[in-house]
Amino acid sequence: MTRLWKWGSAAPIGALGVAALLASPAAAQDLTLAGVMTHADLATYREVPFKVPAGVSAVTVEFDYQGKAERSVIDLGVRDPIRFRGWSGGNKARFTVADTWATPSYLPGPIPAGEWKLILGVPAIRPASKAPYTAKIWFERSPKDFRGFAAAPLKDGPGWYRGDLHLHTAHSDGSCAAQSGQRGPCPLFRTTEAAAARGLDFIAVTEHNTTSHHQALAELQPYYDRMVLIPGREITTFQGHANALGTTAPLDFQLGGPRAPKLGTILDELEAAGGIISVNHPGLPSGEACMGCGWTAETDWSRVAAIEAINGGSLKFGAEGPGTGIPFWEARLNAGFRLTGVGGSDNHDGPTPLPQTQSVGSPTTVVHAENLSQPAILAGLRAGRVFVDVEGTADRLLDVTATAGGQTAYMGGVLKLKPGEIVRIVVATAGIAGGHVAFAGPAKGLMRADTPPFAEGETRTLLMTADGSKGWLRIDVRGPDGKLWLLGNPIYLEPAS
Repeated sequence: MTRLWKWGSAAPIGALGVAALLASPAAAQDLTLAGVMTHADLATYREVPFKVPAGVSAVTVEFDYQGKAERSVIDLGVRDPIRFRGWSGGNKARFTVADTWATPSYLPGPIPAGEWKLILGVPAIRPASKAPYTAKIWFERSPKDFRGFAAAPLKDGPGWYRGDLHLHTAHSDGSCAAQSGQRGPCPLFRTTEAAAARGLDFIAVTEHNTTSHHQALAELQPYYDRMVLIPGREITTFQGHANALGTTAPLDFQLGGPRAPKLGTILDELEAAGGIISVNHPGLPSGEACMGCGWTAETDWSRVAAIEAINGGSLKFGAEGPGTGIPFWEARLNAGFRLTGVGGSDNHDGPTPLPQTQSVGSPTTVVHAENLSQPAILAGLRAGRVFVDVEGTADRLLDVTATAGGQTAYMGGVLKLKPGEIVRIVVATAGIAGGHVAFAGPAKGLMRADTPPFAEGETRTLLMTADGSKGWLRIDVRGPDGKLWLLGNPIYLEPAS
């Protein structure tokens, strides 16, 4: 097809293009701009002013116009009160500019209050044509308004989604072989490509204390239309490391200093931004080799969503060997806190192949979520219907459902029980032929269960007699040699009132 538009007009803006995936207005628009272009506007620019109030952290514009059938084309760009913020020509119908990221074609940075100008250019419009246009504008006033770089779920419907929650690239200390074979900073796309090759549904890129990678994630998300890219960062302190997931907002990391005298300061900022925190590799030693790798920060565990029970760097010693986070996690569970156990590869070399440890997706965190989107994945992590596939397979499954007295609880859920009450526990599996279940937690001695090996795809019902006490029960899967294959999450038990 012959194109009538020229420089800056890569495609007619009527096709939503890549930016349709990048902005996610959550409410009715704040402003609507409207006008009409005619042949008198051909080869000219019109700057349409609009006011941005104080306290805005992101601006989203959705643009549409009529006359495309007559080959009219309107190009698009924007200026803030201080500087030019970008030009997408005719290739995007929606864009966002925010403090730490922006739709490709546009520049991230502070959002100054005052008069902004939508730049409209007209490379094509016929003598008798008219092209009415409308620009809808949203102002993001809270970091909680950010719902991810993909505007809509990449897959609808509830299911099990597989991902890696701990990854590093050239934006912090990731390195890999360059063209010459010499090692150098590893570009972020090497990590996303490795994750896509593993068939992962989501990843969180968690650079140390920086947000510079969020712009790259915003650019890559439309290309990865089967994999959610979650903005994260590893809050790296001298008292521990933790992943902040799901927000692009600024967060302090200088724990113990005036900016963040206590961990609560950081958690206040994270909660205000709508993110969640997961404590990383708490079982590792902390010292000269890696200051802060172990967790020593004074912590209100009721504000923590998850603990990295299995870190890819520790897998060379086994999932339960030196450095494992499982005992640390279980100690907090025994103290009465409800924390989701997760895994993360801690990959620093995107293309590291299997079976090497710390390859992308090894281990894999598998989350039951309502759909494949950032909000649903984060909600699934909070809810705790999660298991860790230690070997990072493509298809192993562990789902646990407990019922008693009309109650139903999945992993992460709660049952309130009377002494002597019988609990039916259904364990659904896939990909574990030859493996067997194992029990952990204060309630493991209450199980009435044999543990012969599972057949492929087997679902088995186990029984437990409640003693009416508070506690938790976790069901794992181990291979024939006793090695941990799948790490489950607890079902919490409470006395019935």
